[in-house]
Amino acid sequence: MSARNIAFVFPGQGSQRTGMLAQAHERFESVRDTFAEASQTLGYDMWDLVQNGDQARLNLTETTQPVLLTSSVALWRAWLEQGGPRPSVMAGHSLGEFSALVCAGSLAFADGVELVRQRGAFMQTAVPVGQGAMAAIIGLDDEVINRICEQTSADSGQVVAAVNFNSPGQVVIAGHSAAVEAAIVALKAAGAKRAMPLPVSAPFHTELMKPAGERLAQAMADITFETPQIPVVHNVNAATESDPDSIRALLVEQIYSPVQWTRCVEAIAASGVTDIVECGPGKVLGGLNRRIDKSLLSYSLEEPEQLVTTLETLI
Repeated sequence: MSARNIAFVFPGQGSQRTGMLAQAHERFESVRDTFAEASQTLGYDMWDLVQNGDQARLNLTETTQPVLLTSSVALWRAWLEQGGPRPSVMAGHSLGEFSALVCAGSLAFADGVELVRQRGAFMQTAVPVGQGAMAAIIGLDDEVINRICEQTSADSGQVVAAVNFNSPGQVVIAGHSAAVEAAIVALKAAGAKRAMPLPVSAPFHTELMKPAGERLAQAMADITFETPQIPVVHNVNAATESDPDSIRALLVEQIYSPVQWTRCVEAIAASGVTDIVECGPGKVLGGLNRRIDKSLLSYSLEEPEQLVTTLETLI
């Protein structure tokens, strides 16, 4: 039993890249088995896609989501295979919430992989390509961003809203393309240090995703959810939930609601966590988490050496 109080967090879209997890796949049987199981479930060779596929295909939302979930679950299983201690709490950023629920024992892996493939397809088709956009806003208070987005929406008759509260001073906005462009101009005028359009083709976590939420609810109707064996902090309300039906409802709401990542990490820290481990490719969440609470010690598991070093530190 670890003397440290550990949280595991799972990344969302944007952390994928061709060639990821190559060393982990070579070293850990659990990683190889997890990708084989995902390939069998989805009907294509996921590992070959990740290593040799076209980055454009890897970036397609309905491909990205199962690939990232599989990567996170594979590293979680490798952690357990090596004797890693179980965390006291988990959370995931957007798609990563599904990874957390699989690793917490709430959702079977095969069900999760197929579900997020459908989720990606629903999200991609909810708004026609080219009509939606997202942008990262750096260096402006949340309240100012919310106010400007509300004013831009009122002036334009279109949707633009803050959708990812990633850390203090880093917020993502999304909505109709023209409204996002107008909001960028206004946010820069209000003092934003940077306002960068993101390379995505759909306005995730806005009310424009409600049709995707309705389809996701239908897709989840026949899938079994269990009470998580490890508490999972949800994006919508930065709180944990034990009731399976409530978890379903939160996953539907999440698709068209803002990701409250800052509040999620604050809730994790308030629970007494001292160490936070990013379980998945990349280090995006580690950077955000340090900006949210500098007292949290951050770790990454993508490379075998990182996994071993983290294990030695936390066990």
